[in-house]
Amino acid sequence: MSRKVPIALTIAGSDSSGGAGIQADLKAFSALGAYGASVITALTAQNTLGVSAIHDVPDAFIAAQMDAVFSDLAVNAVKIGMLSRPGAIRTVAEGLTRHGAGPVVLDPVMVAASGARLLTDDSLNDLKAVLIPLAHLITPNLPEAAELLGVPVAETEDDMRRQGEALLALGAGAVLMKGGHGSGPESVDLLITPGAVTRFAARRHPSRNTHGTGCTLSSAITAGLAGGSDLKTAVGRAKAYISGAIAAADELDIGSGHGPVHHFFELWGK
Repeated sequence: MSRKVPIALTIAGSDSSGGAGIQADLKAFSALGAYGASVITALTAQNTLGVSAIHDVPDAFIAAQMDAVFSDLAVNAVKIGMLSRPGAIRTVAEGLTRHGAGPVVLDPVMVAASGARLLTDDSLNDLKAVLIPLAHLITPNLPEAAELLGVPVAETEDDMRRQGEALLALGAGAVLMKGGHGSGPESVDLLITPGAVTRFAARRHPSRNTHGTGCTLSSAITAGLAGGSDLKTAVGRAKAYISGAIAAADELDIGSGHGPVHHFFELWGK
């Protein structure tokens, strides 16, 4: 007997070391019970030490991948990651509109964990004007939120709330301000929706193995939405999942730099 499974689509760049990007997204989808499909927007030559080269996928081929997936698969939710050029941003926005895709989770990837910059300056305006208004949720970390708004990095939860509300005004359905770059014993994320702020906190786990953290969290949320969860439930479960994946990351010995989080900590430990 066959059974229907939730389908999640990731539109993002490939990480040759397997810790972030498309590879992290597919691992998170699988760990959380969603079938993963992909549209690759860029190829990166990278490892746990950094990104050494980026090869952009032509816009027409990004569109062809989107058309191929949406014409055959009943996609339940979409996650968007690395889009390094204005052309890619516009192509993805046009494809989402053409196929009536939703819900859409946008992770505004700008800088890798190694510090490598992944988004060009001339792409920021298109990201804000064209793609953010199509997103049901955007998931910036503190430096990304500050760069999107042209303001200093948030230092308090009040700062996070104000910046989240400012990003909400750009047209997104909701904003998840991620506090992983903050300080203190807890990592606090704030989900800002029109008229409401929901706080998600978890114990902070110090580790150098944080490669792919943002990709994994946004993909975990997408998997939840694909499975039919409401936004608050999907974010809460994703927060618990990424906290567990970070806590277990040091069990893995992969690379000599920023290693990956442990996507399958709940499965491999059994």
